[in-house]
Amino acid sequence: MSRIPFEHKLAAHCESGMLSALLKHKGVTLSEPMVLGLTGAIFFVFIKTPHMVFPVFDMRSRPGDMRKNLGKRLGIRFRTQNFRDPAKARASLDSLVEQGIPTTVQVDMFYMDYIPSYMRTHFNAHFIIVVGKEGNDFLVSDCYYPSISKLSQESLDKARFAKSDFAPKGFQFYIESLPQNGVSETAIKDAVLTGIKQGASNMIKLPVPFIGIKGMRRFADNIPSWPKIARNADALSHAIMSIHITLEERGTGGGGFRFMYASFLQEAARLCNRPEFSDMSKRIMAIGDRWREISLFVARIGKDRDLGDNRMQEIRGMIRSQADQEEAFFKDLLAMVK
Repeated sequence: MSRIPFEHKLAAHCESGMLSALLKHKGVTLSEPMVLGLTGAIFFVFIKTPHMVFPVFDMRSRPGDMRKNLGKRLGIRFRTQNFRDPAKARASLDSLVEQGIPTTVQVDMFYMDYIPSYMRTHFNAHFIIVVGKEGNDFLVSDCYYPSISKLSQESLDKARFAKSDFAPKGFQFYIESLPQNGVSETAIKDAVLTGIKQGASNMIKLPVPFIGIKGMRRFADNIPSWPKIARNADALSHAIMSIHITLEERGTGGGGFRFMYASFLQEAARLCNRPEFSDMSKRIMAIGDRWREISLFVARIGKDRDLGDNRMQEIRGMIRSQADQEEAFFKDLLAMVK
């Protein structure tokens, strides 16, 4: 048996929560909202591919970007590895655990044995931290579960080598080193400003029609076409309710990460002595409230099968209104840090 002394933490989102916990183990205290904000992970992307009936969206940067930006901005070196052979991946993980190194692995959430079966879903970009082993069971810290849990070796192998979108390919990483003199407050302050600039620029400056505010409006304008392409009412209901799931149930902390970003700006106001960030925190909190109103609206009409053309136009109008509010917000925020 080997078990690394590790402080398990619940979190709203797996990647930001996992990084916060890994840093805490190394003596660096960064909250989950701070990780989200200084890595510039606030986002919107409209996703429509030929094999998709209905488009989808996401409201944070792609998996892995938080780690990369955290390392670049704070001088933290992460050791990353991919594997083709499950046996080699398992041997490497066993070795790291024996050395007392908490190691993050990317998994398909469906194979997490400790989660009740009705809650499991196939999602390949989930991150857990392996902190020990008992016999053939790994001990894992999953920020969506209240305690350190056991996961069978067989399940972990399946989860690490699942196929489909965002296939993990045995990916794992750990903190290899920190800056020689540690992570300084000055470095964190600089990273906060860089992260704000990146997040705001991604929302309003990128000349790409499916990212940021442009992507938000494109998604909104696509919704009225859904009744025509849905094979039946059940399919349309599922697509509409997926908006709620993306906003509230996929580890966003509520309001599509907007509530978490509001917490980040509150921390940034104190850390950087910039009271104007506190005012912006209140604005993005109000925007998050309106995203929550949208999520409740789509959940209700999806459940009731109240899916006429007028309802589709209502959703379109609500999301376009959000786009207007976020455009004004991120323009003002970017002006503060330029």
